[in-house]
Amino acid sequence: MLLSDFDYELPEELIAQTPVEPRNASRLMVLDPATETIRHHHFFELQDFLTPGDTLIFNDTRVMPARLIGHRDPGGGRVEVFLLRRVEGDTWETLVKPGKKARPGVTVRFGDELAAEIVGHTDFGGRLVRFRYEGIFEEILDRLGETPLPPYIHEKLADRERYQTVYNRETGSAAAPTAGLHFTREQLQTLKDFGVNLGFLTLHVGLGTFRPVKAENIEEHTMHREYYAISAETARLIKETKAAGHRVIAVGTTSIRTLESAATAKNEIDAHSGWTDIFIYPGYEFKIVDAIITNFHLPKSTLIMLISAFAGREFVLRAYREAVKERYRFFSFGDAMLIA
Repeated sequence: MLLSDFDYELPEELIAQTPVEPRNASRLMVLDPATETIRHHHFFELQDFLTPGDTLIFNDTRVMPARLIGHRDPGGGRVEVFLLRRVEGDTWETLVKPGKKARPGVTVRFGDELAAEIVGHTDFGGRLVRFRYEGIFEEILDRLGETPLPPYIHEKLADRERYQTVYNRETGSAAAPTAGLHFTREQLQTLKDFGVNLGFLTLHVGLGTFRPVKAENIEEHTMHREYYAISAETARLIKETKAAGHRVIAVGTTSIRTLESAATAKNEIDAHSGWTDIFIYPGYEFKIVDAIITNFHLPKSTLIMLISAFAGREFVLRAYREAVKERYRFFSFGDAMLIA
């Protein structure tokens, strides 16, 4: 399939710059791929489309304050270091801007508390850096780091917790699993009281979220690896849900990729942790996921390819055109879609 097959026209003013309040006041487009029907609702109405016994699967990752601003030592220019993942000890895989002068041996200082020496290159143009500090790294990072926002968001976020889900637990992501941003604690409790099961897994969102697809033949695209973990408790909940004839509903593309990475066969999954570079595009046969809650994704992105694999490319693009017509809000702080 061609990259151009997943393009659509999006007016820039529809890219959401700030989140709505409360979280679940966002709109919800409900898609039925079997009948190719589209309905318009709000996220606080989600329960109307669920049944007791269904299971929602959430990604409980937490976004790191991964953006550090420093200066080359001694007396050099401004440098941005974006943390992607810990390699070992105090060595991290990062993106460094500007990259031209970020050569091995260069030191970047972030005030008096923290310094980083560039010790190598990565295979995707990033840098390996080794941090030096006294104290607890996570506490220093929390003081000095900024929560990174996607490049299409230009507004300053007043409350950085607003770019975190209310159920986050495991720090390690470079970006939020944004489909989960719509849920409030109260709505989660209401769904639980209604009889919907809540299950959790972890996928730490990495570089692949920001990496554009450059190959015109999409099958030539290589995904960046991301770490994931599914507990025995979550695997058991999924198997019990399937055995009872109910649905497993993935909240967000990161949950989808994790569930499908850990699947061992149709309707079968085991507890597992490791690295995944799964790339899902039309033609893929889903093993675990029965329905999806997701946001609206960038044109020609791997995420819109994944959604097209689940619901059909032409139907998805028709839904996106209708979303533009109806003035839905797009991307991380935008509105949501339920595909069931």
